[in-house]
Amino acid sequence: MRKNSVEPVWVVDDDESIRWVLNQALKKQGIASRSFCSASDALEQFDQELPQIVITDIRMEGIDGLSFLDRVHQMAPELPVIVMTAYSDLDTTVESFQHGAREHLSKPFDIDVAVALISQVMDEVANGTTTIGLEEPAQTSMIGDSVPMQEVFRAVGRLSKSDLNVLITGESGTGKELVARALYENSHRKNQPFVAINAAAIPADLLESELFGHEKGAFTGANQRRIGRFEQANRGTLFLDEIGDMPHDLQSRLLRVMSEGKFYRVGGVNEISVDVRIIAATNQDLEAQVDNKSFRTDLFHRLNVVRIALAPVRDRGSDIPQLIRHFMIQAANQLNVEEKSFNQRAMECLCAYTWPGNVREIENFCRSITVMSPSRIIMSRDLPPEIEECRFSVRNLEMAPDWEQSLRFAIEQMLESDELAQNGRVRSEIERVMLECTLKNTDGSRQKTADILGWGRNTITRKAKDL
Repeated sequence: MRKNSVEPVWVVDDDESIRWVLNQALKKQGIASRSFCSASDALEQFDQELPQIVITDIRMEGIDGLSFLDRVHQMAPELPVIVMTAYSDLDTTVESFQHGAREHLSKPFDIDVAVALISQVMDEVANGTTTIGLEEPAQTSMIGDSVPMQEVFRAVGRLSKSDLNVLITGESGTGKELVARALYENSHRKNQPFVAINAAAIPADLLESELFGHEKGAFTGANQRRIGRFEQANRGTLFLDEIGDMPHDLQSRLLRVMSEGKFYRVGGVNEISVDVRIIAATNQDLEAQVDNKSFRTDLFHRLNVVRIALAPVRDRGSDIPQLIRHFMIQAANQLNVEEKSFNQRAMECLCAYTWPGNVREIENFCRSITVMSPSRIIMSRDLPPEIEECRFSVRNLEMAPDWEQSLRFAIEQMLESDELAQNGRVRSEIERVMLECTLKNTDGSRQKTADILGWGRNTITRKAKDL
């Protein structure tokens, strides 16, 4: 019979530095831990002892982390496992949750965050709230390794065994429908219908029929029975996009079908029962609409069981290069042309731009530049003016934190200018700025300037006149 380990936390990772850092951080918090450099070593110890929690890497030699997860839960089904991985895409995150992971840490991680998460899970174990689940993951195309996207990935993973209603909020173009589809594709309803409807795109007098269907003769022009979206989505998922634009009188009908699972078609007399999971999305402030009475309070709480808030692209700067590469490949395939790419200067401009249209704007931009750019390598001068002008933004300056990078940054910019990149203009412009700055620093002393720059005093005088 196995005994409880004197070290409640076990760390399994083939990276010695990760093991050392976690052990030291846990020790400072008074939490005893034990390290294993491989999953096989940890499994051998499971025959004698049982920890309270396991933290494991996914990519390891020998038995990988997901196989280790399966083995652990065969021996101790309720044991919580936190997985760590440097491969922080949605599929990896969801896969780890669906193999039974309790939580997920993306490398590199903040050690304080990691310790807080471990402590939280240990508290949950003590209170008996640990849950696990096993299911094959679906393939998705959500992109990003920024902190906001990692939160979205974790939410999708945690909800993969749940039928809870979800409200997705975020600016237009942030990918709300993509998140809704990821929730659906990673749920047990994935083999049932996914039906989407945009409440803002359908006239108010037609939306009721779209949602609930109608009987023949129910109104002028109703020449035959129509099956509504709720019936189409039976046993599956209904995605209600732009829910904030739903007319107030329809909100009460939606509330009833959500609470009772029953409704009537327009003009119908037979009650229809459905089993539908609701995922709703909006770019509006529903709390404000509740306050001004344009959105029902009870419906809001029915929808807002779990909320996933999507960050705008401007708050996901590290994701921009990935998004651009993805959509450039997609555009080349769709247009059947050679894939194009951006030089470093152009990519810096793209990363500095705020993308007010978010992911949708990036996608449309990639299609446009693929068609309009004359060369395979796209430079900053080929970009639209509003993007190319970002080269002088504060964000670009932050990308060049030391003088050498800043100078390199400026020279690359000058070399892309047809006007400057000829007749020695680049060198003369650099010398002019260098001379002006040094003269200013020396209060106009040409002798001190000559000493600093390593030029003769006569050279300083000549260059000051020429430049």
